[in-house]
Amino acid sequence: MTYQDILHALADDTRRKIFEDLRAGPKNVKALSQAKGVTRPAVSQHLKVLERAGLVEADQRGTSRFYAVRREGISPLRDYLDQFWEDALNAFATEVTEQQEMGHDHTSGEND
Repeated sequence: MTYQDILHALADDTRRKIFEDLRAGPKNVKALSQAKGVTRPAVSQHLKVLERAGLVEADQRGTSRFYAVRREGISPLRDYLDQFWEDALNAFATEVTEQQEMGHDHTSGEND
């Protein structure tokens, strides 16, 4: 899956709330429906979108399917966002280096 798939899946408030609810542990459609005040068919549709995006997985237990978060499912989005974090850290490191080269080193303890 791509980070775009994940963003699309989590863009819907109800899906995002279902996903967040599943972080506490596996739940079936009935429990999610009752907790969110959404019909079972609607919850099932939202779970299908989350499953296609690789964010949740289903486990058959008797006659019920229990859904759980796939922690690795969020990796493509995390990798995408890490690029921005890395850019910010690199910019910060460049700024610190430039300040040190100009003699503005505030870490030397001169003001202690």
